[in-house]
Amino acid sequence: MTALHSIEGGLDAQQCLSASLLRLRARQPFFAALALFAKYEVTPDVPTAATDGEAIFINPIFWNALAPEQQDGLLLHEVLHAALGHCTRRGGRDIGLWNTAADIVVNGMILAESDLALPAGGMRDDKLAHFSTEEVYEILKRERPDMPAPEMADLLASEDGETHTAGSEAQAAALQRHWVDAMQKARTIMRSMGQEAPPMSMRREMECLEPGHIDWRSWLWRYLVHTPTDFSGYDRRFVGRGMYLEALEGESVRVHVCLDTSGSVTDAQMSVFLGEVQGILSAYPHLVCDLYYADSALNGPHHLDAFEPPPSALGGGGTNFRPFFEHVERAQEYGETALAIYLTDGYGHFPEWQPRIPVLWVVTAGGLDLKRFPFGERIRLTG
Repeated sequence: MTALHSIEGGLDAQQCLSASLLRLRARQPFFAALALFAKYEVTPDVPTAATDGEAIFINPIFWNALAPEQQDGLLLHEVLHAALGHCTRRGGRDIGLWNTAADIVVNGMILAESDLALPAGGMRDDKLAHFSTEEVYEILKRERPDMPAPEMADLLASEDGETHTAGSEAQAAALQRHWVDAMQKARTIMRSMGQEAPPMSMRREMECLEPGHIDWRSWLWRYLVHTPTDFSGYDRRFVGRGMYLEALEGESVRVHVCLDTSGSVTDAQMSVFLGEVQGILSAYPHLVCDLYYADSALNGPHHLDAFEPPPSALGGGGTNFRPFFEHVERAQEYGETALAIYLTDGYGHFPEWQPRIPVLWVVTAGGLDLKRFPFGERIRLTG
């Protein structure tokens, strides 16, 4: 931890913050381990506390007015903002709304621990606290578009609205690696103590640390290598460099893509779905893609290619996943390599049986908890 200035009118800043870290270590060792990877600076330049993703800034007067358990909560609040990449994950989102969403998530994590507290006035929403920051942002944007920005924003931004760490892609990448390493070391510490890590309250947020778009080339690759001829005379070391399309001549995979068009899916979400369909079509030239629209009834298949726009979406009713999977099971040809991709918010009626073909669920921000899908792989759309 870096050297600190003195807290005005009280003990030396190093002593005060060290005391808080020691209390966290006794109560919350995983969080305390993360806190050791931050830099700290005591300064009157912030009204309460803030972070730029690397350093934690504490206002000495505000800090001294807090009870010890509130000091611990405030320190952890800023550490979690930094460790979870809230400065670098924002992208082009509105800084005020993003700060609000991040505060809701972080405060939910802290208050889920019975021995931690927060200063009065902290942002709190128990209904949203278990979502990821990206999900909370999308929900607030959709349901509370006029929500005012926090009076004391603690994710520091420059005058042009960019977070300080976003000015350099290399800097942001280095910072991300720093906190990934911190997370790994914190887990190691917890395992050495025979304890579980990370806390349950963090796991939804950590699902969404990756970029929101899906790397379809990587995900679909496994289904393009099911036959022994796929790598005939080919060096697998080149796969990671994108130099492998020549190996797939004559091979094809049928991808059944279903878009949820029920009344709970917004126009904006449908636009994201269609963008992912284009990503699937663009991934490999050997894909045979059938598109379906489904609410409680099924519309399709529509045979797609990368150069033709998809047909207009139909739907608006309730959600029933069964018609799609029943159709795919009947349509699958013997020996055919195929998979099903369902883009949805996840709220609907699932089949009582598991389909024979591989299934990927692509789930909207704010959608059903990924653990509640009864089969298949799950990916959260966070962008």
